[in-house]
Amino acid sequence: MDWFRTHQTLRRRAAAVAVPAALLGALVATAPPVTAEPDPLIGVVDAVADIAGIDLPATYGPETAIVVLGYGLLPDGTMRPELGNRLHAALIQAFMSPASPVIVTGGNPRNGITEAQVMADWLNVRGIARDRLHAETEAGSTVQNAAFSARMMAALGVTKAVLITSADHMRRALDNFLDAGIPVVATMTPDVAPLWAKPFGPAQ
Repeated sequence: MDWFRTHQTLRRRAAAVAVPAALLGALVATAPPVTAEPDPLIGVVDAVADIAGIDLPATYGPETAIVVLGYGLLPDGTMRPELGNRLHAALIQAFMSPASPVIVTGGNPRNGITEAQVMADWLNVRGIARDRLHAETEAGSTVQNAAFSARMMAALGVTKAVLITSADHMRRALDNFLDAGIPVVATMTPDVAPLWAKPFGPAQ
C-alpha cells in the first residue's frame, strides 16, 4: 500500500507558482459543457504547465469523485483556516477534472449550518457548478465521512475517489475510506496543492 503513502501529488511541490490564477480562471470560464469526452482545455493547461516545469494534478473522469473532508466550523458557522486550505486543494483538483462530481462531507452544524453546506457554497462561488456539488451533511466523524460518502457515491454511480484532507489527517482518512470499500486512486493535501489555487477569493 506504499502508493497511498506517497501521495501521488508530492511531486507537485516544484515551482507551482509559475502558472498564474488568471490563466486557469480564463480557461475555466470559457470551458464547454462537461461531457465524458476528454476536455481539450486540459491539454492546453497541461502544455503550459509542462513549459513552466510544473507537475499538475492528474485528470479524472465521471467515474471518480473528488471527496473533500470537512473541518469543525467556528461557533458562528464560518470556516476555520484549515477548512479553507482543504477547499483550495479541492478547487484545483475540481478544475483539473471537470467531469468528476465533488462530494463535500461534514455535519457538526454550528449556528444552523453544517460543514458540508459551507464547503459547497465556497466552491460554488469560486466557479464549481452547483450540479457538480453533492453535500453530505450528516457525518460527525471520519468513519462517518467514509461510510456516508460511500453511500452517496453508490447513489451517483461513482466507483473511485480522490481524497482531499489535511496531511496530518490523511493516514486515518485513507484507512477509513478503504474500510468503507472505497478505492482511493489519489490524494491531495493543502501542502502539496499547486500554490496558484490560493488567489481564488478570500478564505471565507
